[in-house]
Amino acid sequence: MNQAERAAPIVSTTAAPIAPAAHALVATAVAKSYGALSVLAQIDLTVSPGEVVAVLGPSGCGKSTLLRVLAGLEPPDRGRVEVGGGPVRGPSPERPMVVQGATLFPWLSLRANLEWRPRASGDGQASAIVDELLEATGLSGSADLLPRQLSGGMRQRAAIAQVLANRPPLLLLDEPFGALDAQTRLRMQEWLIGLLAARRTATLLVTHDVEEALLLGHRLLRLSHRPATVLEELALDLSSPRGRATLSDPRFVELKASVLSRVLDA
Repeated sequence: MNQAERAAPIVSTTAAPIAPAAHALVATAVAKSYGALSVLAQIDLTVSPGEVVAVLGPSGCGKSTLLRVLAGLEPPDRGRVEVGGGPVRGPSPERPMVVQGATLFPWLSLRANLEWRPRASGDGQASAIVDELLEATGLSGSADLLPRQLSGGMRQRAAIAQVLANRPPLLLLDEPFGALDAQTRLRMQEWLIGLLAARRTATLLVTHDVEEALLLGHRLLRLSHRPATVLEELALDLSSPRGRATLSDPRFVELKASVLSRVLDA
C-alpha cells in the first residue's frame, strides 16, 4: 500500500457529535497493566444508546482485558469508566458480558435460565419479558428443553437472551460467535443485527474478524498491538438492514479490503 493509500480515509468520521449525556458508555484514558506487562496504554471510547461499536485488534492486544475493565470485573490502573453517567466500581447486571460458549445453568430449562435474574431482582414482568425474548430469538418452541438439548447456535442465542432479560442499558460481547461454524455464525450475526436494532441496546463487540466487525458495527475502533491504543475510529457508512446480501455489496467489499490492508500492515 502506497503513502497516498495510507493517508486516504476509508470512511467519513465527521458525523455530528453526540452530547456526552447521551452516551451509555464513556471510557477516558483507561490503562491497565499486570506487573511489568502493560496491556492497555490509553483507551478512549464511547458507545451511545442503540449503537454497536466493534473493537478490532490483533490477537493478544488486550481486547478481552478492555472488556473486563469496562464490565467492572477488573479496575483500571488509570482512567475512568462511566456507564449511564455513573462511575463503574464493580460488576453489575447493568453491563453484562457474553463470551464464547454459552454460560447457561445446565440443570435449568431454557425458560428458567432466562427467568432467574429478573425474578431474583423482583421484576414482576419476568414472564412477559422472557416470552418476548423467546419469540425474538426464535426459541419459543424450545423453552422447556435443557441446555444440553440445544444446538450450539441455540445455546449462544439463549446466552444473549439471558443477559437481555434484565434489560441492561449496555451489552458487552467478547467474540460470542467465535466457536461456531461459518454458516451458523452468519445466521447468528443476522439474528443479532435484527435483535439489537429492535431493542436499541448499546453494544460493544470485541472481535478479531474484520468481516464481523463491518457487518455488525456502526463504528469501528481498531486497536494497536499491546499495549493497546486506539489507532483508528471509523464510521461505517453501510446501508441497512445488513445481512448476507451485504457481504457482496461493493461498499462492503471496499471497506473490507481497506481495513484488512491496514490490519495486515500494522
